[in-house]
Amino acid sequence: MPLHAPDSAHTPWQDWRWQLQYARRGPAVAAHFGRAAPEQLGGFEAGVTPWFLGLCDETGGATGPLGRQVVPDAAELSRAPFELDDPLGEDPHRVAPGLVRKYPDRVLLLVTDTCASYCRYCTRSRWVAQHSEPLGAAQLDAAVDWIAAHPEIHDVLVSGGDPLLLSSRRLGALLDRLAAIPHLHFIRIGTRVPVFLPMRIDDALAHALRPRRVPIYVNVHVNHAAELPDYTRDQLARLADAGVPLGGQAVLLRGVNDDVATLRALFYRMLSCRVRPYYLFHCDPVRGTAHLRTSVDAGLNLMRGLVGHVSGMAVPKYCVDLEGAGKVPLWPDYVEQRSDEALVIRGYDGDVQRYPNKVADDAP
Repeated sequence: MPLHAPDSAHTPWQDWRWQLQYARRGPAVAAHFGRAAPEQLGGFEAGVTPWFLGLCDETGGATGPLGRQVVPDAAELSRAPFELDDPLGEDPHRVAPGLVRKYPDRVLLLVTDTCASYCRYCTRSRWVAQHSEPLGAAQLDAAVDWIAAHPEIHDVLVSGGDPLLLSSRRLGALLDRLAAIPHLHFIRIGTRVPVFLPMRIDDALAHALRPRRVPIYVNVHVNHAAELPDYTRDQLARLADAGVPLGGQAVLLRGVNDDVATLRALFYRMLSCRVRPYYLFHCDPVRGTAHLRTSVDAGLNLMRGLVGHVSGMAVPKYCVDLEGAGKVPLWPDYVEQRSDEALVIRGYDGDVQRYPNKVADDAP
């Protein structure tokens, strides 16, 4: 039986708690691939579920596109001058326990520091994997009370760590409380659990994520098509069939997905799993990640290779996340000249055309 293949006769394998209990941790992650983990790394612990280790084994091991994301590397010891512990500037924007506000109408609610597996490019590596308790009852009350007291807040992104590692009962209760706040229009959840721990998706979780007065959107983080084998696709279908809207986000990573063919395969595979590609993030300048980052110019060139060459449904927004200032979408520049009369635009296929810019004289 391939390591990643579920087998009804092997029930512990399909038990998500068993997967977490027997996840490889610390130096054992590197040792699984016959490598020694750099002792100097410390701090940010490695941890990978048996499920995802099996996928890594089948896609090139530690140096393959999946292994590069989770196996500690000595390159992490290098630090560029512009790399930061908190590259998104979240810590100065905390307004209540676990609550970050960087936008006028939305907040980020960090409910746990625990993930099913740990990505080496994690933008919250300063904090994630400390294995503290989830946000305590009093702290959670304070965060929800703050949201309820600010009617200008319309959107809450529940993240962490990974909120889908909360029990279905606790997650459902939290979503009930948030959905009861009249001025919220929707709730989002950011997760990598369907990739690292697809067996976590069961009827109880689907019920916890059901639409309330407001919809619950689940954004699944996927970086490579190999992270979505048929079993994971079928598990995601359980959420989609339960009425949970699924979006997808990816991080652009060198040696993982930094070519057009790989991104095309990823975004089409997302769509086949009923996951709508939403964001392609440039890898944040978190410390020790230079070996995993491309240039922004390279990212824009990749977008040129997607726009017009694949369905618009398969083209996400390419974004950089600024320190304390939020996400900024970047787009290839197709406008070559601009005047009051017309724009000169180069199409995706290289064809150049003039497009009228001036409105009629009598237009309002």
